[in-house]
Amino acid sequence: MGDDIGSHQSRSHPIGNSTQSNEIESPNPEGSFPNENIIEEDVGDHTESTTQDGRLKSVVWSHFKKIQVNGEDKAQCNYCKKLLGGKSKNGTRHLHLHMESCIQRKISLRGKKLITSKMVKGKQEMTTTIYDPEFAKKELAQAIIMHEYPLSIVDHLGFKKYSFALQPLFKVPSRNTMKKEIFKMYDVEKTVALKLMDTNEGRVAITTDMWTTSNQKKGYMAITAHYIDHSWNLQSRILRFIYVPTPHTSERLSTVLVGCLLDWNIDGKLSTITLDNCSTNDSMIEKIKNKLHLGSLLKDGSLLHMLCYGLEVVKDGVEKIRDSVAYWTATPKRVEKFKETAKQLRMTCTKSLCLDCPTRWNSTYKMLDIAISYKEVFCRLKHRDDKYTCLPTTTQWEFASEVYEKLKIFNSVTELFSGTNYPTANLYFPKVCEINLTISSWLTSSNVVVQRMATKMMDKFKCYWNVIHDIMGVATILDPRYKMSLLEYYYQKLYPADAFHETRRIRKLCYDLFSDYELKSKESTSSPFEDINSSVVDDSLNDFDAFVKSQKRAKTTHLELELDLYLEEDILPRTSDFDILMWWKLNGVKYPTLQKIAKDVLAIPISSVASESAFSTGGRILSPHRNRLHWQTLEALMCVRSWLWSEENKGLSSKGMEDYGNLLDEIDFEDEDEQLPSGATHGLEDD
Repeated sequence: MGDDIGSHQSRSHPIGNSTQSNEIESPNPEGSFPNENIIEEDVGDHTESTTQDGRLKSVVWSHFKKIQVNGEDKAQCNYCKKLLGGKSKNGTRHLHLHMESCIQRKISLRGKKLITSKMVKGKQEMTTTIYDPEFAKKELAQAIIMHEYPLSIVDHLGFKKYSFALQPLFKVPSRNTMKKEIFKMYDVEKTVALKLMDTNEGRVAITTDMWTTSNQKKGYMAITAHYIDHSWNLQSRILRFIYVPTPHTSERLSTVLVGCLLDWNIDGKLSTITLDNCSTNDSMIEKIKNKLHLGSLLKDGSLLHMLCYGLEVVKDGVEKIRDSVAYWTATPKRVEKFKETAKQLRMTCTKSLCLDCPTRWNSTYKMLDIAISYKEVFCRLKHRDDKYTCLPTTTQWEFASEVYEKLKIFNSVTELFSGTNYPTANLYFPKVCEINLTISSWLTSSNVVVQRMATKMMDKFKCYWNVIHDIMGVATILDPRYKMSLLEYYYQKLYPADAFHETRRIRKLCYDLFSDYELKSKESTSSPFEDINSSVVDDSLNDFDAFVKSQKRAKTTHLELELDLYLEEDILPRTSDFDILMWWKLNGVKYPTLQKIAKDVLAIPISSVASESAFSTGGRILSPHRNRLHWQTLEALMCVRSWLWSEENKGLSSKGMEDYGNLLDEIDFEDEDEQLPSGATHGLEDD
């Protein structure tokens, strides 16, 4: 995750905190051991330092805790409770010396020293190290969370025998102990995540989605934050995975979302909120605006709402194919019969039939892609199964093939928007423009059904386009390979009679944003005397201040601003390896205000896929085996998993998390009525 997190250092192995094997490992092909199980204590002059999240960095603090006695910082030994100097200026040398001589520490470590080995100049040498059961327990909890192991693994005989073989001193904890460890980890990791969000200087984009489980019939809201950190890495983190009691009204949903924003202290630095396109969410946005301070938002909240990409695909003409796929995937016996028939016909396609979700472009495309290749198989099965009555006609097959060809562009765009590494906002505009042009071309199709399909699509698309294309246009201008040129290119096609007006409108929006950012930058660097004087300003002239601000915006087009200089420079050549975040990181000295705008705008997603992925790729969140899983345990597992993977993958929480549903399908335990660990009162309480 780059330089902006200190939590990774906090997980490095301190003295005495390495889980070690009691067996001598054999060297790898390179002649070194995979794990050099020895820790050397340096008793030199250590100077105390802290990580970015405020934690003490010196390894000695694994054995001491800092307390205050009569207002002075003291270091108390964890073993003999002796108090030593704890001031930062004292360093840590005296603490290391005490550790070596502390009798109580030696007694507590008796029996925990292990014989291990490492390679020194190509020779194998024996040494001793320390086994820490608490550290081992923590690592087990982290493994369970990150890799979706069931909590019940601690009860498995095979796992216990395997653990004993690795480390006889390790006593496998109980399920309840592991649950407490997970909640403890949730509290620690949330503190780290809060610190990261609080120190982030740029704005944060939010995506959120709701899901009602088929087993529990409960609604869950996933809230994900997207931002660019100070190292110019694109970050994505799940903030909440929260149970929302029914009814799921816009008032209740807005209350939950705003509560999350307040808890994470990001209500004043939002850029956008991306929601699905539905009437409840439209109403929800208005209620959110009423609960927030609009003056702290982009353009006073006018750019807050972003619609999630997704249009309802055509139903006419593909129902028979959808019904056929549903029929031949309904039971294992039918699936086997379908495969046998495909083998008889010597089909080269080896893909399995898959049923689509009618509201997802890419799933319908994939369904048709496979089904069309098995056209002969469906026809043969019509003569082998009298119950199969939904065979498509020749005309329906031809239409399905035409729809399949037309959906290719939507499949490629959906793959971009739903990618593992979420793209920056500058990539959206050309793709969405191509969708707009494609649908427009279908309106003149000779096929009446295609025309009807295109009309429905265009009506839906216009609602989406009207909301999101302004901010996407700004993101495009902030791409030095495109600037105004790409807008002019596409707007001539999209608005033949109005291209100049539309281009000029997006250009003006850039200048307005530039003025707002420049003004806020000056306010943040104003002197204390200006702050004192501002306290006696006449409030009755607030309207005058707004008037002056608007006048300033109007004059910006006549001034030689850094935005003018940026736009006047030639565009860069388009290359596949261009890194826009790195470009803006390096050009901040030349364009300081534009850099701030780019940092906020480029992090904005136009898809809620980041939140949707938390519900499992298969569309089911809780398996029948886990229909009593307590929602607070579920949230702890989901959130910590996101945070841990974010750290491992430099911010992007999706990598390694594609099969989020596995976590929910495999763990088989019931804790609906169990008491939560002490202090674990996270989240929204039931009404």
